[in-house]
Amino acid sequence: MGAVITGVETVDLRFPTSRELDGSDAMNEAPDYSAAYVVLRTEGDTPDGHGFTFTIGRGNELAVQAAELVGARAVGMDVDEVVGDLGAFARHLDGDSQLRWLGPHKGAIHLGTAAVVNAAWDLAGKRAGKPVWKLLSDMAPAQIVDLVDWRYLRDALTPDAARAMLERAEPGRAEREQTLRDNGYPAYTTSAGWLGYDDVKLARLCREAVDAGWDSIKIKVGADVDDDVRRCRIVRDTIGPGRRLMIDANQTLGVDEAVAWWERLREFDVWWFEEPTSPDDVLGHAAIARRIAPTHVATGEHGHNAVMFKQFLTSGGMGICQLDACRLGGVNEAVAVLLLAAARGVPVCPHAGGVGLCELVQHLSMFDYVAVSGSAEDRMVEYVDHLHEHFVDPVRMNGSFYLPPTAPGYSSEIRPETLRDFAWPHGSSWA
Repeated sequence: MGAVITGVETVDLRFPTSRELDGSDAMNEAPDYSAAYVVLRTEGDTPDGHGFTFTIGRGNELAVQAAELVGARAVGMDVDEVVGDLGAFARHLDGDSQLRWLGPHKGAIHLGTAAVVNAAWDLAGKRAGKPVWKLLSDMAPAQIVDLVDWRYLRDALTPDAARAMLERAEPGRAEREQTLRDNGYPAYTTSAGWLGYDDVKLARLCREAVDAGWDSIKIKVGADVDDDVRRCRIVRDTIGPGRRLMIDANQTLGVDEAVAWWERLREFDVWWFEEPTSPDDVLGHAAIARRIAPTHVATGEHGHNAVMFKQFLTSGGMGICQLDACRLGGVNEAVAVLLLAAARGVPVCPHAGGVGLCELVQHLSMFDYVAVSGSAEDRMVEYVDHLHEHFVDPVRMNGSFYLPPTAPGYSSEIRPETLRDFAWPHGSSWA
């Protein structure tokens, strides 16, 4: 037996973003971006694995406790066995029959699972000497399929069909990887459009975004429709007619209310309407999608498992798939969603409006482009411009494009001084 996982360390990490209303929207008026941070400690010279899940303040301690409970099943496991079969590892974590009662596959336990699984992928990337997007992209189709728990998905996509889809994409992998290295991966910005920003700041940030080369900008809506008409007019007048404008109601509206809201805003040429209603209302999203076409319905950041995505995708309620790297159960379940979306031809534009989400989802979208969908058409990764300085391997941008990570791992390791200063409640930034 080689090196083993000797322990699971956790940090309740919170950033005071509510002070400037960064991240504010109609549902979450004053968030403090937070992470339930996990370190899988190993023996000797074996690198540790770092991962996290994302919350917005109060209650983060529940996700931390969940990660500790889930992570306990990893202690004592052989590192080579873990990284050699990450599908089996994820299924092992999911196999605690008592913890499953608190889910299954949703709630705090699933957030804790995401943190531990993400840490295992960081460990695997470091062991292989590859960033996770490259580690995934180098896998054979059969290996990728084996990462997924197919129990509840076979009626929408069989493992054989998924493998065949990956095999069809295989011949173009090297060319797409080179394109990715040469050009980066497209992004859109939300940094200009937080709901708590006043009109002057909104206009200024939109001008700065245009000057910096951004051609797709998203703003928050859903609190007051008259305010949203005014704000959308400011944005459209500032960015001009040739750029994409997306709106995000963050789940605040009912079905008919959402359609009526869109009717007031349609003059601004809205490309997608994000989370127009309850994140669990599959039928409601499908109804909205039919009524606001050709505007796309974008959703998924609160989709808590692959089964929800299966339902959204097969019902027509999801025109843009916005998976979240931390609300799903880590990389493995994200791979399942990428496969489901590719099989339906639905573009994946991951949610990244939170601490560290940009760092994680860039890997998933780049893997999707290289090895799964094989396309960057209508696909973008969300970008927000704060908190990257706290990461050992932060995102790198070239204008409105993500540059592919080169450091081994999942870009998930946070600097030791950040873990000290922003730990809740005794870190210096809180004390």
